[in-house]
Amino acid sequence: MQDATPQTATNAAAAAQNLPLRRRVELWMQQAWRPAGTAIAVALILVFGWGVVNGRHGLSSWQKQRTQEKELRKQIQEIEDENSRLRNHVDRLKSDPDAIEHEAREQLHYAKPGEVIYTLPADPKAQQQPAANSTK
Repeated sequence: MQDATPQTATNAAAAAQNLPLRRRVELWMQQAWRPAGTAIAVALILVFGWGVVNGRHGLSSWQKQRTQEKELRKQIQEIEDENSRLRNHVDRLKSDPDAIEHEAREQLHYAKPGEVIYTLPADPKAQQQPAANSTK
């Protein structure tokens, strides 16, 4: 064990004064390198950590992309369901005469001989809105 008496510290300082300037700079660099290296390492770790969380490809960006992916998958599923429904409707129209007749009656307002078709407005409020807009 070293004695940490003031006289020993004074002797070490006096011995350091007698060394050439180059050797004193080397000693100072050796003593200062460890705290400086630690500070640099901590700074690099903090910068790296910030980049992992907030960087261009960080966790925040990843979370946004994950949310967007879920929304897009949901839209794809909805479109696939609609495609399937429309495909079934087309197949039914190609093969079922009753379905063809139903479509003709609904969209083209066709009627059998002797039938009378009454067409009612779809929404009474829709008729009132254009009139209200025209008075403005």
